[in-house]
Amino acid sequence: MDFEVWSPWYEAILADFGFDREKDEGSARSLAAMVPLGQLCRPDRLRTKIRNDVTVCANGPSLDGRLCLIDRRSTIISAGPATTVLYEGGIRPDIFVTDLDGPIEADLRCNQEGSIAVIHAHGDNLDRLVELVPRFRGPIVPTTQAAPSQNIFDFGGFTDGDRAVCLARHFGAEKVRLLGFDFDEPRLKPGQDRGTKLRKLAWARKIIFDLNPPEVELSML
Repeated sequence: MDFEVWSPWYEAILADFGFDREKDEGSARSLAAMVPLGQLCRPDRLRTKIRNDVTVCANGPSLDGRLCLIDRRSTIISAGPATTVLYEGGIRPDIFVTDLDGPIEADLRCNQEGSIAVIHAHGDNLDRLVELVPRFRGPIVPTTQAAPSQNIFDFGGFTDGDRAVCLARHFGAEKVRLLGFDFDEPRLKPGQDRGTKLRKLAWARKIIFDLNPPEVELSML
Protein backbone atom coordinates (compact mmCIF):
# COMPACT_ATOMS: atom_id res chain seq x y z
CA MET A 1 0.00 0.00 0.00
CA ASP A 2 1.39 3.40 -0.94
CA PHE A 3 1.69 5.84 1.93
CA GLU A 4 -0.57 8.28 0.07
CA VAL A 5 -3.37 5.71 0.40
CA TRP A 6 -2.58 4.86 4.01
CA SER A 7 -1.99 8.41 5.25
CA PRO A 8 -5.68 9.46 5.69
CA TRP A 9 -6.32 6.32 7.72
CA TYR A 10 -3.27 7.03 9.85
CA GLU A 11 -4.43 10.60 10.46
CA ALA A 12 -7.85 9.32 11.54
CA ILE A 13 -6.27 6.82 13.95
CA LEU A 14 -4.07 9.55 15.45
CA ALA A 15 -7.17 11.67 16.02
CA ASP A 16 -9.22 8.81 17.47
CA PHE A 17 -6.63 7.65 20.01
CA GLY A 18 -4.75 10.90 20.59
CA PHE A 19 -1.45 9.39 19.54
CA ASP A 20 1.57 11.63 18.99
CA ARG A 21 2.84 11.60 15.40
CA GLU A 22 6.23 13.03 16.42
CA LYS A 23 6.72 10.17 18.89
CA ASP A 24 5.85 7.66 16.16
CA GLU A 25 8.40 9.27 13.87
CA GLY A 26 11.09 9.44 16.55
CA SER A 27 10.61 5.77 17.44
CA ALA A 28 10.82 4.87 13.75
CA ARG A 29 14.10 6.74 13.30
CA SER A 30 15.54 4.98 16.33
CA LEU A 31 14.49 1.54 15.05
CA ALA A 32 15.99 2.23 11.62
CA ALA A 33 19.29 3.15 13.26
CA MET A 34 19.46 0.09 15.51
CA VAL A 35 18.97 -2.64 12.88
CA PRO A 36 22.40 -3.82 11.63
CA LEU A 37 22.78 -3.54 7.86
CA GLY A 38 23.64 -7.23 7.72
CA GLN A 39 20.21 -8.05 9.15
CA LEU A 40 18.22 -5.43 7.26
CA CYS A 41 15.74 -7.20 4.99
CA ARG A 42 14.82 -5.22 1.89
CA PRO A 43 11.33 -5.38 0.36
CA ASP A 44 12.59 -7.41 -2.62
CA ARG A 45 13.27 -10.32 -0.28
CA LEU A 46 9.75 -10.14 1.11
CA ARG A 47 8.45 -10.27 -2.44
CA THR A 48 10.19 -13.60 -3.00
CA LYS A 49 8.76 -15.00 0.25
CA ILE A 50 5.11 -14.02 -0.21
CA ARG A 51 3.31 -16.32 -2.61
CA ASN A 52 -0.12 -15.85 -4.16
CA ASP A 53 -1.69 -17.87 -1.34
CA VAL A 54 -1.16 -16.52 2.19
CA THR A 55 -2.41 -17.56 5.63
CA VAL A 56 -2.34 -14.81 8.26
CA CYS A 57 -2.68 -15.91 11.88
CA ALA A 58 -3.72 -13.55 14.67
CA ASN A 59 -3.77 -14.30 18.38
CA GLY A 60 -7.49 -14.64 18.95
CA PRO A 61 -8.82 -17.37 21.27
CA SER A 62 -9.94 -19.47 18.31
CA LEU A 63 -6.38 -19.90 17.04
CA ASP A 64 -5.29 -22.53 19.55
CA GLY A 65 -7.58 -25.31 18.40
CA ARG A 66 -7.51 -24.54 14.68
CA LEU A 67 -3.88 -24.87 13.65
CA CYS A 68 -4.88 -27.91 11.61
CA LEU A 69 -6.62 -25.53 9.18
CA ILE A 70 -3.35 -23.90 8.13
CA ASP A 71 -2.27 -24.81 4.62
CA ARG A 72 1.47 -25.28 5.01
CA ARG A 73 1.96 -24.81 1.28
CA SER A 74 0.85 -21.20 1.65
CA THR A 75 3.01 -18.38 2.93
CA ILE A 76 2.36 -18.29 6.68
CA ILE A 77 2.45 -14.90 8.39
CA SER A 78 1.86 -14.66 12.13
CA ALA A 79 0.90 -11.53 14.02
CA GLY A 80 2.03 -10.68 17.53
CA PRO A 81 1.76 -13.49 20.11
CA ALA A 82 0.32 -15.83 17.47
CA THR A 83 3.94 -16.64 16.66
CA THR A 84 4.25 -18.37 20.03
CA VAL A 85 1.05 -20.38 19.45
CA LEU A 86 2.25 -21.50 16.03
CA TYR A 87 5.78 -22.34 17.13
CA GLU A 88 4.58 -24.36 20.11
CA GLY A 89 2.26 -26.17 17.68
CA GLY A 90 5.17 -27.15 15.44
CA ILE A 91 4.72 -24.42 12.81
CA ARG A 92 7.40 -21.86 12.07
CA PRO A 93 5.91 -18.93 10.14
CA ASP A 94 7.68 -17.62 7.07
CA ILE A 95 7.20 -14.08 8.37
CA PHE A 96 6.03 -12.64 11.66
CA VAL A 97 4.79 -9.13 12.39
CA THR A 98 5.27 -7.68 15.85
CA ASP A 99 5.61 -4.50 17.89
CA LEU A 100 7.29 -6.63 20.60
CA ASP A 101 4.38 -6.16 22.99
CA GLY A 102 4.41 -9.61 24.55
CA PRO A 103 6.57 -12.73 24.94
CA ILE A 104 9.33 -12.87 22.33
CA GLU A 105 11.17 -16.15 22.95
CA ALA A 106 9.37 -17.87 20.07
CA ASP A 107 10.01 -14.79 17.90
CA LEU A 108 13.74 -15.01 18.61
CA ARG A 109 13.86 -18.73 17.81
CA CYS A 110 11.85 -18.35 14.61
CA ASN A 111 14.00 -15.45 13.46
CA GLN A 112 17.19 -17.36 14.16
CA GLU A 113 15.80 -20.29 12.17
CA GLY A 114 15.03 -18.09 9.17
CA SER A 115 11.65 -16.40 9.69
CA ILE A 116 11.64 -12.75 8.65
CA ALA A 117 10.86 -10.45 11.60
CA VAL A 118 8.76 -7.43 10.61
CA ILE A 119 9.34 -5.25 13.68
CA HIS A 120 7.14 -2.21 14.12
CA ALA A 121 7.97 1.11 15.79
CA HIS A 122 5.34 3.37 17.31
CA GLY A 123 5.39 6.09 19.89
CA ASP A 124 4.78 3.83 22.89
CA ASN A 125 7.28 1.02 22.32
CA LEU A 126 10.69 2.67 22.01
CA ASP A 127 11.89 1.22 25.32
CA ARG A 128 10.96 -2.30 24.16
CA LEU A 129 12.73 -1.77 20.85
CA VAL A 130 15.92 -0.62 22.54
CA GLU A 131 15.84 -3.57 24.93
CA LEU A 132 14.83 -6.34 22.55
CA VAL A 133 15.86 -5.63 18.96
CA PRO A 134 19.56 -6.38 19.70
CA ARG A 135 18.55 -9.92 20.70
CA PHE A 136 17.36 -10.77 17.18
CA ARG A 137 19.90 -12.53 14.99
CA GLY A 138 18.03 -13.06 11.73
CA PRO A 139 16.51 -10.87 9.00
CA ILE A 140 14.55 -7.81 10.14
CA VAL A 141 12.19 -5.50 8.28
CA PRO A 142 11.74 -2.28 10.32
CA THR A 143 8.30 -0.69 9.87
CA THR A 144 6.41 2.42 10.91
CA GLN A 145 2.81 3.60 10.70
CA ALA A 146 4.09 7.11 9.93
CA ALA A 147 5.81 8.21 6.72
CA PRO A 148 8.50 5.77 5.55
CA SER A 149 12.09 6.87 5.01
CA GLN A 150 15.45 5.28 4.37
CA ASN A 151 15.66 1.82 5.93
CA ILE A 152 12.20 1.94 7.49
CA PHE A 153 9.09 0.93 5.62
CA ASP A 154 5.33 1.39 5.77
CA PHE A 155 3.12 -1.14 3.99
CA GLY A 156 -0.04 0.05 5.76
CA GLY A 157 -1.84 -1.08 8.87
CA PHE A 158 -2.26 -0.33 12.56
CA THR A 159 -2.38 -3.47 14.72
CA ASP A 160 -0.13 -6.49 14.21
CA GLY A 161 -2.96 -8.43 12.56
CA ASP A 162 -4.07 -5.92 9.98
CA ARG A 163 -0.46 -4.93 9.25
CA ALA A 164 0.22 -8.57 8.42
CA VAL A 165 -2.71 -8.57 6.00
CA CYS A 166 -1.57 -5.29 4.42
CA LEU A 167 1.90 -6.78 4.03
CA ALA A 168 0.55 -9.81 2.18
CA ARG A 169 -1.51 -7.65 -0.16
CA HIS A 170 1.33 -5.20 -0.78
CA PHE A 171 3.53 -7.99 -2.08
CA GLY A 172 1.00 -9.52 -4.41
CA ALA A 173 -1.01 -12.11 -2.49
CA GLU A 174 -4.15 -13.03 -4.40
CA LYS A 175 -5.76 -15.17 -1.71
CA VAL A 176 -5.49 -14.32 2.00
CA ARG A 177 -6.92 -16.65 4.64
CA LEU A 178 -7.47 -15.21 8.13
CA LEU A 179 -7.15 -17.42 11.20
CA GLY A 180 -7.57 -16.30 14.81
CA PHE A 181 -9.07 -12.92 13.93
CA ASP A 182 -11.62 -12.80 16.75
CA PHE A 183 -12.56 -9.13 16.44
CA ASP A 184 -15.36 -9.24 19.01
CA GLU A 185 -13.87 -11.70 21.51
CA PRO A 186 -10.19 -10.80 21.85
CA ARG A 187 -7.59 -12.52 23.94
CA LEU A 188 -6.51 -9.88 26.45
CA LYS A 189 -3.04 -9.44 27.93
CA PRO A 190 -2.84 -9.07 31.73
CA GLY A 191 -4.01 -5.60 32.70
CA GLN A 192 -5.16 -4.74 29.19
CA ASP A 193 -8.31 -2.64 28.89
CA ARG A 194 -11.00 -4.50 26.96
CA GLY A 195 -12.63 -1.35 25.61
CA THR A 196 -9.39 -0.04 24.13
CA LYS A 197 -8.61 -3.43 22.64
CA LEU A 198 -12.03 -3.59 20.98
CA ARG A 199 -11.55 -0.09 19.54
CA LYS A 200 -8.23 -1.14 18.03
CA LEU A 201 -9.77 -4.30 16.61
CA ALA A 202 -12.60 -2.26 15.10
CA TRP A 203 -9.97 -0.30 13.19
CA ALA A 204 -8.22 -3.55 12.25
CA ARG A 205 -11.45 -4.94 10.82
CA LYS A 206 -12.05 -1.79 8.75
CA ILE A 207 -8.49 -1.76 7.45
CA ILE A 208 -8.63 -5.43 6.46
CA PHE A 209 -12.01 -5.37 4.74
CA ASP A 210 -12.58 -1.78 3.60
CA LEU A 211 -9.07 -1.31 2.20
CA ASN A 212 -9.00 -4.69 0.50
CA PRO A 213 -8.43 -4.48 -3.28
CA PRO A 214 -11.16 -6.27 -5.25
CA GLU A 215 -8.64 -8.63 -6.84
CA VAL A 216 -7.61 -10.05 -3.45
CA GLU A 217 -9.77 -12.90 -2.14
CA LEU A 218 -10.25 -12.76 1.63
CA SER A 219 -11.64 -15.64 3.69
CA MET A 220 -12.01 -16.36 7.40
CA LEU A 221 -10.95 -19.81 8.59
